[in-house]
Amino acid sequence: MPQISNPSDNTDTSSQFRTIIIGILAATAGLMSGLDIGVISGALDFVSEAFHASTFAQEWIVSAMMAGAAVGAVLAGWLAKITGRKWALVLGGVIFIIGSLGCALAWSVASMIWGRAMMGLAIGIAAFTSPLYLSEIASENTRGAMISTYQLMITVGIFMAFISDTLLSYHAQWRWMFGMIAIPGVLFVVGVLFLPYSPRWLMMQGRREEALAVLKDLRPTAHEAHAEIRAIDEQLKQRQSGFSLLWENANFRRSILLGVMLQAMQQFAGINVVMYYAPKIFAMAGFVGTAQMWCTAMIGFVNVLATLAAIGLVDRWGRKPILYCGFSIMTVSMAALAVLNHVGMESDGAKILCVFLIMIFIVAHAMSAGPLMWVLCSEIQPIKGRDLGITLSTLTNWISNMIVGASFLSLLGWLGGAKTFGLIALLNALFLLLTKLFVPETKGVSLEVIEQNLMAGKKLREIGQ
Repeated sequence: MPQISNPSDNTDTSSQFRTIIIGILAATAGLMSGLDIGVISGALDFVSEAFHASTFAQEWIVSAMMAGAAVGAVLAGWLAKITGRKWALVLGGVIFIIGSLGCALAWSVASMIWGRAMMGLAIGIAAFTSPLYLSEIASENTRGAMISTYQLMITVGIFMAFISDTLLSYHAQWRWMFGMIAIPGVLFVVGVLFLPYSPRWLMMQGRREEALAVLKDLRPTAHEAHAEIRAIDEQLKQRQSGFSLLWENANFRRSILLGVMLQAMQQFAGINVVMYYAPKIFAMAGFVGTAQMWCTAMIGFVNVLATLAAIGLVDRWGRKPILYCGFSIMTVSMAALAVLNHVGMESDGAKILCVFLIMIFIVAHAMSAGPLMWVLCSEIQPIKGRDLGITLSTLTNWISNMIVGASFLSLLGWLGGAKTFGLIALLNALFLLLTKLFVPETKGVSLEVIEQNLMAGKKLREIGQ
């Protein structure tokens, strides 16, 4: 199978260009996740009407994807280790195509849930494998931006699905909403076939020369490639792995808990409350018909722009300053939305303010917790336990996501809009404190140095120093 490769001597520009192209292709896995999040937001009302779905059934049509993704996250660690990161991504793409076509052809709530679970299985595999692969091909100076590209592709997928949903909503064509997202899945599978194998995975398989050849393509000089090979070699001399490392090494357990905390923070910040149920939230604000859908499409566009900004900032400003800023803004915007819900949104000014606050929240999340949790989770795990560590953190992401998706409508009915958004504001305030206490700054630090600091017993917030 042909791969992106060039055996000739590299210039700094040519090696960076190749790495960027490879990174974009691998990060396109995020497109599948974004398409799925976006499509259900627009299709849910039409699907529930077609199948006479109850509130409970609607919540599970939404959250079946996350249940499937949780299973996919568990399987992905084994797949990525046995078959390699590349072929795990291919398998995820194929399953996504099957799931999206299954939803397009669904004949009942049960069949729709099955199709959504299949799509989730694919997304769980991709969400584990893509950031892992990106972290293993990127240099320490570009790693944050490279992994953030995965989150960018999620936002692009959401926006594409929102636009498609809006246009198709005029004729209630929900089957086409699901069927059309199979096309990017096909393109993703074809693109991944041209990717090189991860050099770290090749070294784990004893394929040193192949790993060196890949790194010579991706690094400006042969000296850098050889130095990285030696660093990986030193790590692999540690014979512990996976579950044995979990039981025997307290420092690895700390990195596992940090990864779990980071992914829970990303989801309970409330982003997918907006993404899954945006039309319903705008309906609460008084927007009706296609106006709901166009407001939702605007959210998708703002999400893309903010994530683009994050990619440019993550390796300049660092991880923690961006997280501080993001959680602070999310706290204020959700608190203001809670107050607005309490006093009422009958006036046009209140409706516009509601849209503005949601936009501010989206920008804050897209520039901070959205991309940076994937970056950090791929950075903090030692190489011998990386597959297990990222599996558990990704599993946490999808379980947390499922809890949010399966409970929001019920919570809204029980507490009302003001208290629900107030609860989200309090959670974001808590996450601001947790960032201060536990999250490390890893900007410009190699994975090898982060691992050395972790295993030396440094405090979690200091392992990037």
